[in-house]
Amino acid sequence: MISLILAKKILSLFLVMALGIVLVRCGIVRSRDSKVLSMISLYLVMPCVIISSFQVKYQPEILNGLLLALATAVLLHLVLIVVVGFLGKVLKLDGVEETSLIYSNAGNLIIPIVTAILGKEWVIYTSAFLSVQLFLLWSHAKMKLCGEKGIDLKKILTNINMIAIFAGVLLFLLQIQLPAPVQDAVDSISSMVGPMGMLILGMLIAEMDLKKLMSYHRLWWITLLRLVGIPLIGIVLLKYSGLAALVPEGRTILLVTLLAICTPSASTLTQMAQVYGKDADYASAINVVTTLLCIVTMPLMVALYQM
Repeated sequence: MISLILAKKILSLFLVMALGIVLVRCGIVRSRDSKVLSMISLYLVMPCVIISSFQVKYQPEILNGLLLALATAVLLHLVLIVVVGFLGKVLKLDGVEETSLIYSNAGNLIIPIVTAILGKEWVIYTSAFLSVQLFLLWSHAKMKLCGEKGIDLKKILTNINMIAIFAGVLLFLLQIQLPAPVQDAVDSISSMVGPMGMLILGMLIAEMDLKKLMSYHRLWWITLLRLVGIPLIGIVLLKYSGLAALVPEGRTILLVTLLAICTPSASTLTQMAQVYGKDADYASAINVVTTLLCIVTMPLMVALYQM
């Protein structure tokens, strides 16, 4: 049942993406205009989503669930770093390919999907995965892309989503509720996260060079590993580790984590590849193709987890 709801939600988001393509192809907007929407999404919409998710009544079960989600996110990322590191040596993967396999586009897709199939009350658990991924993106992923070791604490601590997570946790622990008009405004902005992300992607796809896309011969193998191989590792760990028994509703909390790793490759990697002089076009191609194909793979992975 959840797989069917998930497929319908992803399909609706893809229709929004198609509208983004149409807007560019009809000459109404240009592909580069998506940068403005990206800034709005990053600095306004996502922080509102995160803060809104923490506006729930304090319960020990929720705190324990958050700790489980955090521990699971750390465990999964460590396992993926080891496994992909081994594959990187065997298959001679470059930095863009390795990071595209490890890091998912959880920020843009996971929140609207979790809201649609599980309900708003479960969105709080996505923050645990996002915080772990943000930390590793600016430490491990940065090292893989530019060869520099060390943790970029400034990038991590000043990241707007990390600031929103800190603020949300503080509001949750102190049980500070936003005034009704403010909460309504935050909720209204939060509802834009899925459609805006897919609209931006559609605008970017509209001007992509399809011939160049097809010239990346290893793209399809990377896509297969990202959408099938990596989620299967997650399913085995989450389903058979016994972690779900540690807290009430543990199986559903772990489903949130699984949904996060089933999403396409992280769009942030394209921006990082540009900054560090790597093949940003290749990173973008992986992101686009995995996004287009996840409509099939994500429901299948969820169905396997529920069997």
